[in-house]
Amino acid sequence: MTQSSPANKAMLLVGATSDIGHATALAYAGAGWDVILAARDAAGAARNAADLTARTGRPVPVVALDITDTAAFPAFVRDLPRLPDTVVSVVGLLGDQARAQSDLADAALVMRSNFEGPALLLGLFAEHFAARGSGTLVGVSSVAGERGRASNYVYGAAKAGFTAFLSGLRNRLAARGVHVLTVKPGFVRTRMTAGMPLPKPLTAEAAEVAAALFRGAEVTRRDVVYVRPVWALVMMVIRAIPEPVFKRLKL
Repeated sequence: MTQSSPANKAMLLVGATSDIGHATALAYAGAGWDVILAARDAAGAARNAADLTARTGRPVPVVALDITDTAAFPAFVRDLPRLPDTVVSVVGLLGDQARAQSDLADAALVMRSNFEGPALLLGLFAEHFAARGSGTLVGVSSVAGERGRASNYVYGAAKAGFTAFLSGLRNRLAARGVHVLTVKPGFVRTRMTAGMPLPKPLTAEAAEVAAALFRGAEVTRRDVVYVRPVWALVMMVIRAIPEPVFKRLKL
């Protein structure tokens, strides 16, 4: 693994086969960045890489990564073609709340996919970035992590953990030249939410998420980004509901 040139910045995208992932790769590639794609589905990532190359004329390396195989992370980082300037994790597994309530393996997969794997991987990159004195880490979390709700508390708990981890990482690395961004998209129209009744004012498109992510990470250097700012107000109201009232709500 070699250091990247400041004039030729590189971004590693973890979760490269998702709709948000592909849109994010396009946003970075369109801004002139070199892009490295990481995903468990190598064939799907290769298709996205081919699309990026066709659009930009730049080669796009693809590396295999299973976000739940945490033991493989050190070798994965070591074997990268270069140490990226920015690492973006868009990994997410919504899962099924009803199944996760009784199926421990299913609940564990949701928790490991949304919290354990992304957190440990970004934490590993954090050490390399801190040693270098520069770098940006981006984690796509969720507004679902701001208060546990009966309809998705396994997923929400995992995202809450990820949000807290990113906050702590940001606090620790602020003086070390490493920028940490938390992105909270809210509802997004993707394959993961296909068939769900999504309220239009609160629902973003994948390209909208990618644009907000890129701007927050590389232009305005934000700490936390709500893709649609209305979500900050919505969640402030939800967090303020007293627990005796909240328990009676169907959320």
